[in-house]
Amino acid sequence: PDMLVTLEGIDGSGKTTAAEDLREAFPDAVFTREPTDSWYGDAVRRSIGDDDADPLAELFLYTADHADHLSRTIRPALSRGDLVISDRYADSRYAYQSVTIAESGDPGAQSIEDPMAYVRSVHRPFTRAPDLTLYFDVDAETGAERSGATNKFETVSFLRSVRERYERLAAEEPERFVRIDAARPPGDVLEAAVEAIEA
Repeated sequence: PDMLVTLEGIDGSGKTTAAEDLREAFPDAVFTREPTDSWYGDAVRRSIGDDDADPLAELFLYTADHADHLSRTIRPALSRGDLVISDRYADSRYAYQSVTIAESGDPGAQSIEDPMAYVRSVHRPFTRAPDLTLYFDVDAETGAERSGATNKFETVSFLRSVRERYERLAAEEPERFVRIDAARPPGDVLEAAVEAIEA
């Protein structure tokens, strides 16, 4: 069936491991991720590694990558009737970029009253909403410890703010989000993910 499933959660939530494991459970699905492996995605990764990157410029790099991902991978696969599973998608922007904009000292970013509403408004006209979002939930301390805090997005305080945004998104769309307790062993996490997709 043509269905878009997205995997979301803070860094260190284990969703990328789950994505790898889901390949065996759904061998015919199209697996993809954001940032993508396109040159847009390369630009995003360069920005992630730059501690001084402008948060609005970074948002628009991510948005460009998302637009390309939709036209190049997501929409064609769905039109073929495929199951598509994406490791991160637009909700990552809503959660992460809204925090970087909110916490920025940049005058342009500071002029945005509700960063999450703004990021969503940029995406709304062209994005394709997921049919199901698996939210791999883990506390910020565990996430930071697991991810090794290798970049600016992986500190405990930052991840705590991101997790609050994910909670807001999940509360607004409970019919789309399925919460998975990602503190459990990987096998249990995978089992819950497979059950949710099959349901």
